[in-house]
Amino acid sequence: MKKFLKYFGFLILLIVFYFGATTYPKLDILSGFAAKSVASGHFIDRRPLEVIQQGDNDIDLVRLASIDINKESKFATSSVYGLKKRKAIYREGLGATLVTDDYDETQPYLVPKRTKLETNLPFPYGDQNQKDTVFPEVDYQKLKKAVADAFDKPGFKTKRTRALLVIYKDQIIAEKYENEFTKNTRFLGWSMTKSITATYFGLLQYQGKIDINKPAPVNEWANDERSKITLHNLIQMNSGLEWEEDYGKISDVTKMLFIEEDMAKIQLEKSAAFEPNTHWNYSSGTTNLLSGILRRQFKTHREYLDFWYASLIDRIGMHSMLIEPDMAGNFVGSSYGWATARDWAKFGLLYLHEGNWNGEQLFDKSWAKYVATPTPTSNGEYGGHFWLNAGGKYPDVPKDMYFCGGFQGQKVIIIPSKELVIIRFGLTEDEDFDFNGMMKGVIESIK
Repeated sequence: MKKFLKYFGFLILLIVFYFGATTYPKLDILSGFAAKSVASGHFIDRRPLEVIQQGDNDIDLVRLASIDINKESKFATSSVYGLKKRKAIYREGLGATLVTDDYDETQPYLVPKRTKLETNLPFPYGDQNQKDTVFPEVDYQKLKKAVADAFDKPGFKTKRTRALLVIYKDQIIAEKYENEFTKNTRFLGWSMTKSITATYFGLLQYQGKIDINKPAPVNEWANDERSKITLHNLIQMNSGLEWEEDYGKISDVTKMLFIEEDMAKIQLEKSAAFEPNTHWNYSSGTTNLLSGILRRQFKTHREYLDFWYASLIDRIGMHSMLIEPDMAGNFVGSSYGWATARDWAKFGLLYLHEGNWNGEQLFDKSWAKYVATPTPTSNGEYGGHFWLNAGGKYPDVPKDMYFCGGFQGQKVIIIPSKELVIIRFGLTEDEDFDFNGMMKGVIESIK
């Protein structure tokens, strides 16, 4: 018996040691993810905690987190076995922000000025219902099946699609939502937000206020090899800067999103590992650096906040959209954009129409071509903050297809040759969801 207890005690020590060595250092990130996810999902989209836990937080290790919501003071807290408690606060007009213990929650803050367009036009250019349009070239039964096949059958939990929206020639020809989700649900786009962030450089270039081919306006790089990095390099993510984008461990990206106060600084402070334009390296830090660079273009923080909405988001009627800031007040342009599927679709339509929104040109036509041009060394998979099919990743889809892509398979798909925009929200990536088959089915339903 004593020998058993001795071995049992030794086993417990090994388990504790293993936990301490492998999991404990991640607890800041695990509880941070859980708190932020719940604060955003609950206060932005009014999702019940159980829906968030069974969906958004249904991720390995994140499931270990315990959550509390303070509805009166509008914040969420999380910890794992009572360890590493984290807090995310919600502020109306800004969304949720993960904060540290020394963050002053009583400090005053600015909220972006929002302008709602009032038009008598149907979707997508207004809030009125679209006119009933039947396209003779669309096989609606075939389309209906393609859409239905993207969702799980009752009792299954594999495809995990939450929303699918198909727009052809500016008309919604198919729209389906899972269970509690509707056309009014605001979805987190995760890295789809990157494509929005990059678009502001297209807007500024069209206005003659910035030249993406010039060195990035980062004073901290002026006297070293990083001075050769252009905005173009940053937008194509081939700046040569060091960066580790690994969500399975403590890495640059997880520290940035769940620990750092100023997310615009972490990439800025990285050393150059390669010459610009020689190594493509996907980096959320680069996008948040671009957000910080945008902030430096304005004299005041108010101007920076308002610009994101007035120049693009509200300008094309994406009134449900909310982009959340970090503790330092930077929009987290890499990851934290929320909007309804229909409003995300408007962003896709803006690109489908090469920057023209109901007769008004927001960026030059060449910008749409630019973002869909492959970045060197990306094997045709990535362009200017958009993912591409130029390399034929999806074999049954035209190669001119390009898309905004986010964690767990969020997609705004643009297929210019087919006049299509397809929106998909869910909880599964390419490994578990047949995106090629879904797009093929939609495309084949149109003769």
